[in-house]
Amino acid sequence: MDSHSLRLFLSLADNLHFGRTSREQHVSPSALSRSIKQLEDELGAVLFVRDNRSVRLTREGQQFREYASEVINGWQAIRQTFMQDQLNLHGELSLYCSVTASYSFLYDILSSFRQDYPRIEMKLHTGDPAKAVERVQQGLEDLAIGALPDSLPSGVEFQSITRSELRFIGPQAPQLLNEEQLRNPTSESWKDVPMILSEEGLARTRTDRWLKSHNIKPRIYAQVSGNEAIVSMVSLGFGIGVVPQIVLDNSPLTARIRIYDIQPPLTAYDIGLFALEKRLKDPLIAAFWNRQR
Repeated sequence: MDSHSLRLFLSLADNLHFGRTSREQHVSPSALSRSIKQLEDELGAVLFVRDNRSVRLTREGQQFREYASEVINGWQAIRQTFMQDQLNLHGELSLYCSVTASYSFLYDILSSFRQDYPRIEMKLHTGDPAKAVERVQQGLEDLAIGALPDSLPSGVEFQSITRSELRFIGPQAPQLLNEEQLRNPTSESWKDVPMILSEEGLARTRTDRWLKSHNIKPRIYAQVSGNEAIVSMVSLGFGIGVVPQIVLDNSPLTARIRIYDIQPPLTAYDIGLFALEKRLKDPLIAAFWNRQR
């Protein structure tokens, strides 16, 4: 028994006409008949007496009409209360993310959130995604978007939004890696390859792990903060770098970049939302967190 079935019953109880009710409720006469029959089977009682000329409520049908009206009215009341609660939520939330995240998927998230909670104001801060967890832990942000670390700190919750591959990239010109270096990366073949790496973060950790597995001591041309800066320097031919695929998908410099197919590839990572577990009871934070589920 659900609200849809109850609404069909109440409409038929008012009209006492299957054809008119089916038109008003936008269901076929057969679907209406099946719904009423299902109600009668569940209740173990006949609700309508029908013949070729008329439809009328039985005594049980009249009693059930009162019940159905109370249920529908109660449903509408509680729904209105919940909707009003959403509208009454007001305050300010701070959110930290990278520039890439802000124009790749954050627009859709914030648009739908603002529709549901128009009185909650969002303060958006952008920066190096490697600092996402740290800023939440320090209480600088209510929420942050970043990559899931290999080990999530105690007291921090994570909710995945998307997944991204990590890519070795180089400039279209000059060609900084030849076929032999790609097929067989070794300490000798890579000793003169200039690299532009993140100062910190998961991409740097996984790149360092990959280099160590090949006994490569990298020639670091530059260490920078933020993936967008890596793409810019690589596009200018200063070296090769490692960035998430999502950064390349949204970069205006993609045409100046080549992606190297280096095996084995770096491990992809999850990008998602961070918040302190103890703060998920805050109504504003909970509203944003639960909206993404």
